[in-house]
Amino acid sequence: MKVTVISGGVGGARFTRGLLALLAERLPDGGGGTTATVTVVANTGDDLWLHGVRVCPDLDTVMYTLGGAVHEDQGWGRRAESSRVSTDLASYDLGWEWFTLGDLDLATHLARTQLLREGRPLSQVTAHLCRRWEPGVTLVPMTDQEVETHVVVDDGPTGERLLHFEEWWVRHRAALPARRFVQVGLEDAVPAPGVLEALRDADVVILPPSNPVVSIGTVLAIPGVREAVVATRAPVVGVSPVIGGAAVRGMADACLRAIGVETSAEAVARHLGLRARGGILDAWLVDTVDATAATALARDGWSTRAVPTLMTDVPTTARIAAAALELVGL
Repeated sequence: MKVTVISGGVGGARFTRGLLALLAERLPDGGGGTTATVTVVANTGDDLWLHGVRVCPDLDTVMYTLGGAVHEDQGWGRRAESSRVSTDLASYDLGWEWFTLGDLDLATHLARTQLLREGRPLSQVTAHLCRRWEPGVTLVPMTDQEVETHVVVDDGPTGERLLHFEEWWVRHRAALPARRFVQVGLEDAVPAPGVLEALRDADVVILPPSNPVVSIGTVLAIPGVREAVVATRAPVVGVSPVIGGAAVRGMADACLRAIGVETSAEAVARHLGLRARGGILDAWLVDTVDATAATALARDGWSTRAVPTLMTDVPTTARIAAAALELVGL
């Protein structure tokens, strides 16, 4: 069985961890893992240069989570972390007080940067880093090129300015109304090696509860990726990142508002679209509080179901993954 997951950061990482637990139970390899092959195509639009190192938040969140090193309360970064380096850099008036790199996390960024400076593409660098963490999946970036999501916000009565997504998201907590999102470098990007093959050869493609605009949407914006999702022979199933009219995590509502989409399970499904009608989805899993959305979508030909979808722990998340697979007959 070949599974391909299109992932953002925390939500995608936690869902995939539950998925692996499910597959280890259904298709065990005898060593605690699974005979299934899971490929995670991760968003790299949040990536940035800071302190001279390349930071890849979503790639690292997936790697740390599946490798057992993540700070569980935060959902990102390393557990048992310290920040002596960032604190000392601040004494030189360097760095951003709103974006602190932990000391252990900084080692990952230094290693990545060294390998990139040696001329290796990000996909090879990611594979090198994953050899340490053994995440149990093939983790690949959406592209080897630098594609960074920026946000256009108001700057006075008539002007506008461009912010890196992380500044808008972390520093301003998405409080500055976004006019639109811009993927800088997108025109020169191509899918990383293995991305199109993972979509083409999959038995199922899953969109976990990640931000539909700046995570899933950015991956799909890489030339050729959306087309590969549409063309795959595999069913494509998504899990709603919205429960009861609120984003499960973060400020996804601000992102949806910027593109004119209501923050609701039904609206996000219709934004992504039914594959039979030019969209990318065949099935959509929603939470029990959004049962009316499931009913409305079912009337329009969607394969859909309402179950508890809050990922409170690994066994619960495994049940969510099972419900998603059952929607497409797996």
